[in-house]
Amino acid sequence: MIITLSMNAALDVTYRVPALVPHTTHRVSDVAERPGGKGLNVARVLAALGHPVTVTGFAGGPTGAEVRRRLAAGPYAGRITDALVPIAGQTRRTVGVVDAGSGDTTMFNEPGPTVTPGEWATLLGVYRGLLTAGGGADAVALCGSLPPGVPVGAYAELIREARAAGVYVLLDTDGPALRRGLAARPDLIKPNSEELTGLTGFAEPVRAARDAHRRGARAVAASLGADGMLVVSGDGCWRAAPPARLAGNPTGAGDSAVAGLLSGVAEGLPWPARLARAVALSAATVLAPAAGEYDPAAYGELLPRVEVVPATS
Repeated sequence: MIITLSMNAALDVTYRVPALVPHTTHRVSDVAERPGGKGLNVARVLAALGHPVTVTGFAGGPTGAEVRRRLAAGPYAGRITDALVPIAGQTRRTVGVVDAGSGDTTMFNEPGPTVTPGEWATLLGVYRGLLTAGGGADAVALCGSLPPGVPVGAYAELIREARAAGVYVLLDTDGPALRRGLAARPDLIKPNSEELTGLTGFAEPVRAARDAHRRGARAVAASLGADGMLVVSGDGCWRAAPPARLAGNPTGAGDSAVAGLLSGVAEGLPWPARLARAVALSAATVLAPAAGEYDPAAYGELLPRVEVVPATS
C-alpha cells in the first residue's frame, strides 16, 4: 500500500472556453470536476496504475464532502481508501480555465482552510496508524502546501515518523516547508527547477540537485518542465526527457511524475526505470484532455521511447 498525504486537498474544477479574453464574458463549453490537490492527484494516478493507495489529509465543509464522494465513486471506487480527517473549515477549490484555441490553462487557487491544533493532532495520529497498518506501508508521499494553522515544521515531523516506521518517504513541497523537511532526511524530494533554485541558490540543475542531496535528501528528482527530469541519488545521476516537445495542459504533470516514481519504488524498479516511467506519465498528462489526468494510450506509446542517460552537468 502507498499512502498519499494532502493537507491542502481541493475540488479541482476545469472550465473549457473557445478563447480566454480578459474583461469579457465567456460561455463555458465543458466543465469537469475531480478530487484535487497534489496528494489526491498522485493517488488517482497510482490507482490507475493498479496500486492500492490510501489518502489522508484534511477535508471539510460541502466541498470536502464532494471530494470524498467523488473518491468513493466512478473510476476510483474500491481503488482508493479514504482516510481523510474531517475539519470545521471548508476545503478549497481550484479553478482551471482552458483556452481551447491555444491550449493554455489559467489557474485560480483558493486559499486553504485554517486547521486547528486539535485537527492537526488528529491527523498525526491517523498518519501514525496508517504507516504500520497491515504490516506497514510501502511508501508515503507528502505533497503540497501547508494550510493555515499547520506548523511550518509539520513535514519534518511526518518524515521522522515515516523513517522511524521504516517507510520510504517522498516530499513534494516548496519554500520553508521544504527547507524544514529536508533537514529530516526524506528518501526523495521532487522539486521543480524554480523550487530547487530557491532551495539551493544554484540555477544549474545538476549542481542544485547535488547540493540538495548533500543537505539531507537521500535522492533528488527535479522536474525540468519540457526538458524532462533529473535524478541525483547515492546510486548515480540521470536525465530523461520525452522524445519530442509536447503541446498541451501541464496541470498535474508533476503529480503524475511523483506517482511514477512511487510506483517504481513499490515495484522495486531501478532508478533509470523509475525515471523513464515518471517522464512518460508526466508527458501523457500534458497530452490528456482533462487537467490532472493522464492519457493511457499516450503513456504506453511514450514509455519505450523515453531515453535515460547519465547526467554530469
